[in-house]
Amino acid sequence: MNRFDEEYEVAATPLSARAMAARPAPYLDELNPAQREAVEALDGPVLMLAGAGTGKTKALMARIAHLINTGRARRDQILAVTFTNKAAKEMQDRLAKMPYRIDGGVRWMGTFHSICVKLLRRHAELVGLKSNFTILDKDDQLRLLKQLVAAANIDDKRWPARQLAGIIDHWKNRAWTPQSVPAGEAGAYNHRGTELYAQYQVRLRELNAVDFGDLLLHVVTIFQQHQDVLEQYQRWFRYVLVDEYQDTNVAQYLWLRLLAGGHKNICCVGDDDQSIYGWRGAEVGNILRFEKDFPGAKVVRLEQNYRSTPHILKAASGVIRGNEGRLGKDLWTDTEEGEKVRLIGHWDGEEEARWIGEEIEASQRGTRGIRPFSLNEIAILVRASHQMRAFEDRFLTIGMPYRVIGGPRFYERLEIRDAMAYFRLVVSPDDGLAFERIVNTPKRGLGDVAQQKIQKAARANGVSLLDGARILIESKGIGGKGAVELARLLDGLDRWGRMAGSPELSHVELAEIILDESGYTEMWQNDKTPEAPGRLENLKELVKALESFENLQGFLEHVSLIMDNDSDEQDEKVSIMTLHGAKGLEFPAVFLPGWEDGLFPSQRSMDENGIKGLEEERRLAYVGITRAEELCTISFAGNRRVYGQWQSQMPSRFIDELPQEHVEVLTPPGLYGGGYGAAATGGIETRAAEANVYNSPGWRRMQARSQQRPVSQPNKTKNQVIDLEAISSHTMGERVFHQKFGYGKIIGIEGDKLEIDFEKAGVKKVVARFVSGADDIPF
Repeated sequence: MNRFDEEYEVAATPLSARAMAARPAPYLDELNPAQREAVEALDGPVLMLAGAGTGKTKALMARIAHLINTGRARRDQILAVTFTNKAAKEMQDRLAKMPYRIDGGVRWMGTFHSICVKLLRRHAELVGLKSNFTILDKDDQLRLLKQLVAAANIDDKRWPARQLAGIIDHWKNRAWTPQSVPAGEAGAYNHRGTELYAQYQVRLRELNAVDFGDLLLHVVTIFQQHQDVLEQYQRWFRYVLVDEYQDTNVAQYLWLRLLAGGHKNICCVGDDDQSIYGWRGAEVGNILRFEKDFPGAKVVRLEQNYRSTPHILKAASGVIRGNEGRLGKDLWTDTEEGEKVRLIGHWDGEEEARWIGEEIEASQRGTRGIRPFSLNEIAILVRASHQMRAFEDRFLTIGMPYRVIGGPRFYERLEIRDAMAYFRLVVSPDDGLAFERIVNTPKRGLGDVAQQKIQKAARANGVSLLDGARILIESKGIGGKGAVELARLLDGLDRWGRMAGSPELSHVELAEIILDESGYTEMWQNDKTPEAPGRLENLKELVKALESFENLQGFLEHVSLIMDNDSDEQDEKVSIMTLHGAKGLEFPAVFLPGWEDGLFPSQRSMDENGIKGLEEERRLAYVGITRAEELCTISFAGNRRVYGQWQSQMPSRFIDELPQEHVEVLTPPGLYGGGYGAAATGGIETRAAEANVYNSPGWRRMQARSQQRPVSQPNKTKNQVIDLEAISSHTMGERVFHQKFGYGKIIGIEGDKLEIDFEKAGVKKVVARFVSGADDIPF
């Protein structure tokens, strides 16, 4: 037995293990019968089919505690895999507290990528890498692919490098190396995809770098080609636990099967009804075939929901039953019924945003017959990010605080990426992409010609760009200011590299020294643009972030793997995010706008993936509804601006699937003089009959709403609806008022659109019904 195995050999004897198992287990007392059944089934494969809000994390934590408490495994013999570092941290924190008391948590708990980083650094030489390899982000990956595409004389405009990046990422998610890409896929990217994929992998090895896909692909390759290494980890990880199993891709699936192939002690926790990431490689089939992959597996369904009211659960269950590809379960709760799911139709997207804003204000005052909700308790979940604009505009107008979750990230800012390139180069001198980024930032007189000379010197001598630059300096292949500044940079990198290994200097102090001595901080101090002060503050924040890590390498790995935008904001705000971004979250009150066919379900998803795409969209609807704890409001609009054009919209087919006994159809007050004219459906009514949606709650709401609207008729332009009454009252040269843009004069009329020269906002095209005559504005 080698030292590797000795370190992780079970210390407990059968007698002591029995004694440990007899100890009190307070964590079991807090579980319901189904949760306890899943926790106590310790041996062999287990699938914990956990519906939304059913306490899967509690069951998972209790299972880990039970493994340790019964002596089945030590803390370092359990592999627990999550999909986010945040989830892993929360689990570790919970394990340290009552009722678990697992001090120090589980050693091997983290995301697929973070765990594979550790494994790959141990065995990097088996795939031609050094242990200090760099993890490239998407920007660096794209720059490298652009170089390869240019060298292959491929038109980047016709065949963008970004497309190639997506193809390679897809292949790596499928665990395909350049040599194993199937013939049917090999014709991708102008029939040169596999050729460029192979060149890309060679270049990565030369740079001693990997991308995200490589982290899993390389470890799977090592396990497949080195049986001794695989067997070591199979002995090491006696029990494997996986959260969110429905979101695994093929590479992750293979990795797990290889690790659990010996002992079969694998417990997967997931919900096939919440598999919503097919667009990024997730395979819902992984969870659907679990029993086939692991014969004799025990399947435990967690169906008691602790989050939502019965009406919300029944509405969600009614929608998800439309999917055929599911294992099936019925969520239930013993809480009070609460409010029914509310359904409302609007004339257009702007009115939808206006009504939701007013409803949020009313809910805070408690004037809707329900308890008041704070802004932090309210979320707006949209299918597509472009829907957010209407809400942002409206909330800015009425002064309602809000936050957009999933916006630009801190670590993606230019100054942060530059600073981290310096740090990367100090940690891994072979990182050529980092060298390219900072060699002339700040300006050192090293233009394109000088940088090309460095690259040629590096290729000619088979060394890194950093060493190529040294060769060029020594041979006087470059002169003038560029040579002086380059030599100074090389001296600095050497000095900082030595400092990185010094126990007398912290990595936080080193980071400040690097930014100061490189001239990078001074560059922004001398910059006179309005953005410069903010960039300097961001650099200070970056250095501050380093304090939470042991060294620069740990910090760089953290940034590469997480890319989370943490916020310390304490003010109450409404949360706006996509349905995908809301996965795993919950809010007392949730608004789900834009439930219209083509928008939700997404027409693109259905066109590209057929029934499979429709079923994933339906799962997304299920996720959206089950984010709500107390109040769920679904809305749709009869008209919506799509790519600058107004289009008539049909209520989502998912509205038909809502059980009517659990839905309340709302009638909002008229916003234009108390009502709308009769028979307003026009051409929409014909399309509704063709689509057979007259029995839909959503369509009945639309019919009732349209009886109060001015008569509209379809224009000759496809799917465009014109409000005839709105444009009839306006003339060329008329002075008008717009709520957002202020006063202006009409200089053009085209259908229901007015071209207006606003006094403060300039020339804009707006829909006629959104302006009023200037004389009609009350003061």
